[in-house]
Amino acid sequence: MRNKKLFNSKEIMDSPIVPEWGKAVFSDFSQDMLSEENPFPCILGVEGLKKDLLRFAFVSSPYNYKDIRLCADALKEYMACFRTLGRYTSFVVFFEPEYKKRTMIQYETMFWDTLTFLHRIDGKPWPEEIPKNPNDPLWEFCFEGEPIFVVCNTPVHELRKSRKSSSFIITFQPRWVFEGMTPHTKMGQQVQKTVRNRLEDYDKVEAHPHLGWYGDQENHEWKQYFLRDVNNSFPTECPFKLKRSERDGVKKSLY
Repeated sequence: MRNKKLFNSKEIMDSPIVPEWGKAVFSDFSQDMLSEENPFPCILGVEGLKKDLLRFAFVSSPYNYKDIRLCADALKEYMACFRTLGRYTSFVVFFEPEYKKRTMIQYETMFWDTLTFLHRIDGKPWPEEIPKNPNDPLWEFCFEGEPIFVVCNTPVHELRKSRKSSSFIITFQPRWVFEGMTPHTKMGQQVQKTVRNRLEDYDKVEAHPHLGWYGDQENHEWKQYFLRDVNNSFPTECPFKLKRSERDGVKKSLY
């Protein structure tokens, strides 16, 4: 039990190995996600939490090798079982709250550094069907040979409340979760309409212009991973760095 890295929602509050800070941030997360007065925009995540399909890990710091290895091991464990959990599953990593006050850009850097660190210790090669160039509309972050949509939440988000949290949080949603959800399917249209309507009420800023459909020629997935508080500020180039062994055939200018 002491080596357990992956938790479901029912285990956390009574677990002797989940740190007290972890129980506190999970409680905040759950209250935000399950609020009936102010419905959270991500309906897939809300349903996943209600049905106990989400899995969680608690990590002290993304800049400590031992901690990022723990994060990678938990993500690997999750990727091995996510299809058995249910369609609305996600993997949520909580990082320990810091006394140090960071800026939005510092959190953004921390987020992309974390993805890069995880990629560097990923034991499986980048899947052949997923482009390695982030500017390709079919690019997605990959781990254990699976494409994954990634979302970051931070304590410094204020206007974009849907990305605000009491600690640094990264959510990993396997691309598999979104199968059948396209702009041309009834399911996709319903999900998009509900999410956009909730975002309009939830956030204090308009929906980000980079929110789009996977595969659309004008869409870039990486631009949706970390959304700043305002809509007119964003990186011009993807900060994610492929490890050297995966760089063949990708423009050197990306690195």
